[in-house]
Amino acid sequence: MEAPQVVRELKTDGFGRVELLDGRDGPVVRRVACGGGFPGSRQVARLLMQRERRALERLSGIHGVARTLDLPEYHAAPSRDGLVPASRDVLLRSWIEGEPLHAACELPLDFFERLEDLARELHDRGVCHNDLHKEPNVLVQPDGRPALVDFQLASCHETRGRRYRTRVEEDLRHVAKHRRVYAVGTGIESSNRPSRRRSFLAAAWMRLGKPVYNLVTRRLLRTSDGEPRRPPKGPWPKWGPPVGP
Repeated sequence: MEAPQVVRELKTDGFGRVELLDGRDGPVVRRVACGGGFPGSRQVARLLMQRERRALERLSGIHGVARTLDLPEYHAAPSRDGLVPASRDVLLRSWIEGEPLHAACELPLDFFERLEDLARELHDRGVCHNDLHKEPNVLVQPDGRPALVDFQLASCHETRGRRYRTRVEEDLRHVAKHRRVYAVGTGIESSNRPSRRRSFLAAAWMRLGKPVYNLVTRRLLRTSDGEPRRPPKGPWPKWGPPVGP
């Protein structure tokens, strides 16, 4: 059987790339942990890929979250550089149709309520996304419902201890921040919910961790920010009818 072809590259960073494949039964997303840029980057990429695999497997069946795929023949598809990745460096998942939040032209009035519901579904299964501040990780599906992608930093929790609760609060804080920004930008009065305060760990990351991260990614790996977001002055999406529960 002829190997599926790479349709386009969805994302590339210092730890690998994400590719869209033309599968026999529809599009398939392939993450390749190729690393590059500094010693040990491939090992880090594999670790991040395993975190994503574990989270997606635990979240199986949730609408708005991709499912992992067991398609060994898709590992043989050459990338745009002509190289065939090793099986242990590949994660296959289903494709979710949708526009990233920053590019959406229309949002249902209850979009952010549904997004919070989705985040809480993750939390009910002991999974925290940990990267919801990035608008490209939030998709608006054709029916207006939210979806989540990029679970490289996701954490799985067996207990509901302090670490879990802190990360839950951070996920919900980022959802609330998106809600507030889009409500102001589109001229809709925001809800009266109080703003969530940044946790101690999040504050420490912004003060200490993020400068180191920026040094590694932008200076050593020579990558740009690479995370598009909607400009402060728009254009902003228009509001459509709510999608309901």
